[in-house]
Amino acid sequence: METIIGIDLGTTNSAVCVIRDGKPAMIKDADGSAILPSVVGLDSQGRLLVGQPARNQAILAPERTVKSIKRKMGQDTTVTMADTKYSPQEISAIFLRTLKDRAAQELGRPVSKAVITVPAFFNETQREATRQAGELAGLEVVRIINEPTAASLIYEAKADHRERLLVYDLGGGTFDVSIVQVEDGVVEVLSSHGDTHLGGDDFDELLLNFVCQRFQEQHKLDLREIPTARSRLLQAVEEVKKQLSFDACVELNEEFIAERDETPLHLKMELYRNEYEEMIEPLLKKTIQCVDDSLQDARLHAKDIDKIILVGGSSRTPLVQQMLESQLSQTPHQEIDPDLCVAMGAAVQGALIAGQDVGAVLVDITPHTLGVQCRGYVHNMPSVYQFSPIIHRNTALPATRSELYSTMFRGQPAVEVNVFQGENVDVRNNQFIGGFVLDGLDESADAGNEILCRFDLNLDGMLIVTAIERSTGLEKRLTIKNAITEFRAEGHEEARARLAEMFGDRTSPVSATRHPVPEESQLPEGERVAIKEAIQLIAKATNLLPHVGEEDVQEIQELIEQLEDAIANHSLSDLGRYHERLEDIVFYLQEA
Repeated sequence: METIIGIDLGTTNSAVCVIRDGKPAMIKDADGSAILPSVVGLDSQGRLLVGQPARNQAILAPERTVKSIKRKMGQDTTVTMADTKYSPQEISAIFLRTLKDRAAQELGRPVSKAVITVPAFFNETQREATRQAGELAGLEVVRIINEPTAASLIYEAKADHRERLLVYDLGGGTFDVSIVQVEDGVVEVLSSHGDTHLGGDDFDELLLNFVCQRFQEQHKLDLREIPTARSRLLQAVEEVKKQLSFDACVELNEEFIAERDETPLHLKMELYRNEYEEMIEPLLKKTIQCVDDSLQDARLHAKDIDKIILVGGSSRTPLVQQMLESQLSQTPHQEIDPDLCVAMGAAVQGALIAGQDVGAVLVDITPHTLGVQCRGYVHNMPSVYQFSPIIHRNTALPATRSELYSTMFRGQPAVEVNVFQGENVDVRNNQFIGGFVLDGLDESADAGNEILCRFDLNLDGMLIVTAIERSTGLEKRLTIKNAITEFRAEGHEEARARLAEMFGDRTSPVSATRHPVPEESQLPEGERVAIKEAIQLIAKATNLLPHVGEEDVQEIQELIEQLEDAIANHSLSDLGRYHERLEDIVFYLQEA
C-alpha cells in the first residue's frame, strides 16, 4: 500500500507525519526534533541552509535569510536572498523538499505523494501557489486540506457519536477558527472564519517595538534601524514570548546588542506577562470576534459546542485560553501538541486516500463565497457592480452550483463573465479571480436571452467556470488559476532547476506526478535538445489551456500526456510525432 505523507507547511514551523500501524508518527530529524523552522538561507559560500541553521544565521546575515514566506503565498512578488530573487513558491518548495527527504530517509524508500495543509481562509490563489510549491519539491499533492479540519481529524478520527468541535488555530502568521461536526466517523466543517495576516509574527513585532522603545529612551538609539541588532532581538523576543506562556516574568538579557562611540551597549530588562498580554489583547479580540461569527454562521450557540481544540504555537498564550473560556464557558483542550496536531491530521487524511482504515471521512467547505459580476442593485441603487453569489461560503466540497442570467439588450453579441470571491454586495470590494468572454451569441435573440453560469469547485479549491447560451448550446469554460498561472507556465521549470541545483541533484523538469527524466549527462545530444524543446512546448501549451474551448483542452491535455510519456520512455520517434502535432495546435490557437 502506498504511503502518503502529511505536511503542515507553517509560517514559523513546518512538520511531516506518516501513519504507522494505524497511528500518526512524526518524522524527526537527526537531533530528534519533529519541528522544522520555516526559515531558509544561503551561507557565505552559497550553500543551502534550511531550518535551525538558517534561523541561527538570520541573526548575523538577515540579507541571506528568508522566513515567514507563507504570508506571501499567492502574491505576485519575490523575496531577495543573497542578491537573488525567489518566488514564494520556490522558498516553500525548499521546506517541502526537506521534509520529503526527511520522510524518505526515515521510511527507507522514496516518497512522492503528500497531503498539505493550508489555513481555512487561504483563497484560491494561495492554494494554487501551495500546490505549485509541492510540485517544485517533487511531490504529487493529492489533497490540500484546511488546518482546522486536519486538527479535528486527529482529535476525533475514531468518533462514533455526534460532537461539535470549535478548532481555534493561532499560528505564526495566520489565524483560523472552524466549527466542525463529527458523527459516525464523518468530519463535516460547518463554518470557518479567520485572518491570513494575524498570528505570532505580529505578537513578536509588538514585543520588539516595546523593548526597542524602552532601550531608545535609555540610550537614545533605535535598535530597529540596525539590521543585525533587529534580527537578533526579534529572535530573542520570540523566545521570551514562548516563555511567557509558562512564566509570569522573563528576563531579556542581550549583551553587546549595539555600540555607540565605540562603547558597547547591553540590553537587560524584565518583561511581564501582563504587559505582553496587554499589547496583544486587541489582536486577540479580533480572533474572538471570528469565533462569534463562526457560531453565527453555523447557527449555533456557545452551549452547543462540545469541545474547544487549540492549534498552533501561539494558542499556548494563557490569555487566549482565558478569553475562550470566558466566551464559551468551557476549558479548551490542548492534549495533543498544538505544533504537531495539524501534520498528524494531514497524515490521517493521506492514509484515508491511500485506503488505510483510520476511521474518518472528510467533508470540507469553501471558506469564501464565489460568484459573478452582474447588473443589478448595490445599496438600493442601479449598478453594474452587483455581486451575484453562486457557491456560498461554508458550502461542502466538492460543490457544483449554477445560476441563470440574461442578456441586457436585443442582439447582444457577447457577455463578459467576471468571477469574484468575497462577501460584499459590491464586486469592487471583493477579489477578482478570473474571467472570460462568451462571444458569438445569437444576435437575433431578444433581450433576456438566458445564459447559464455553472461553478464546479473540487476538493482542492480549484474552480471550473462554464457559461452556456441555453438557446443555442454555445459554451465556454475556464479553469480559475489566477495570476499564479503566469508563474506556473513561465517560471515553473526554471524554478525547479534552480531548486534542484540548491539540493545538489537533478530534479525532473516534467511534472512530478509523471515518470522521471534521466540526468542530462546520460543523454545523447540530439535527445537532450529534443527533450528541452518538448518541455518548452508543454509549458506553452499549458499556458493556453485556460483560454481555449473544451474540445481543444481535451486534445491538448492528451498530447501533453503522450509527449511526457515519450520523454520518460526515451522514444525519439514518439517525441517527434507528438511534438509536431502539439506544435501545430499551439500555432493555430496563437494565430486565432
